[in-house]
Amino acid sequence: MLCLAAAAAAMQAWAHGDVTPQAVDTTSLPQLGEGWRPENPYRGNDAAIKIGSSAYNQNCARCHGLEAISGGIAPDLRKLDNDCATLKDEARKAACVKENDDYFLNTVRHGRSRNGAVYMPPFEGVFTQEAIWAVKSYLEAHREKPL
Repeated sequence: MLCLAAAAAAMQAWAHGDVTPQAVDTTSLPQLGEGWRPENPYRGNDAAIKIGSSAYNQNCARCHGLEAISGGIAPDLRKLDNDCATLKDEARKAACVKENDDYFLNTVRHGRSRNGAVYMPPFEGVFTQEAIWAVKSYLEAHREKPL
């Protein structure tokens, strides 16, 4: 029975592939300094979107799906800003986008767990804020509902 459990665990780990975070080269982006930015400073930046695409595909796609299209394991990240897209008032829309930036940043930095189960590992200390905001820029370029 123990052998069967070990084999099942090995198959599950193998199915996810190498889950070691992959390095993200952000040297071509403007460096943001020590303090964490409250909003995405790279929004619409083509270089950040390209770096974010690579970072996402190497580190996030195994759970969140290729091209940010979830296969059901984890949330579909194209839908993060959907609530903001339908707002008509520009001030409310901007506040909504800022709130989503904050949620995204905190989730990536600190991960998500529930009842002791880790649903997403924390990436703070693994990714720089430049890498995190580059991934967010990539996701914004693939929104389900454009703003």
